[in-house]
Amino acid sequence: WIRQMEFAISSPMLRILHPYLALMRVDKPTGFWLLFFPAGWAVLLAPAGDWPRLSVLMLVGAILMRAAGCIVNDLTDRKLDAQVERTRHRPLASGAIPQWHAWVALAVLLAGACTIALELPGRVLLLAFLALPMIAAYPWMKRITWWPQAFLGLTFNLGALFGWLAVEN
Repeated sequence: WIRQMEFAISSPMLRILHPYLALMRVDKPTGFWLLFFPAGWAVLLAPAGDWPRLSVLMLVGAILMRAAGCIVNDLTDRKLDAQVERTRHRPLASGAIPQWHAWVALAVLLAGACTIALELPGRVLLLAFLALPMIAAYPWMKRITWWPQAFLGLTFNLGALFGWLAVEN
């Protein structure tokens, strides 16, 4: 929808933000829903807890971490993406965003996700730090396995543990 909105964008600020929103794949929300659903269901299925508040935290955390994962993927694959028709227009591959801007955006997203994790029981924060290597490893799985999406599925489904630990600790 972002590409369709380009004609409606008249604000200079929105024109500046467009490559960053594309870097975070805001125009493709399926990824954050896939990340949120395991966590959201775990919150709803746990026997007790403040499910409205926890569900919102899980949703915002999923959006932030999916965006961060997209940036990690693009930083890792920027040279390869520039050679592939489907990905050559991504902001890092096309040069629309300098690499250091992507690193700053990644730091901001991770800081936001860490803030959310600090609102939850301590075991959630520990699990978050254990999940980071899996997030960083996904782009490399495309190089060493024929099924990188299976690894991504395992990483996404850690959300079920996040949701359950948020309620049950």
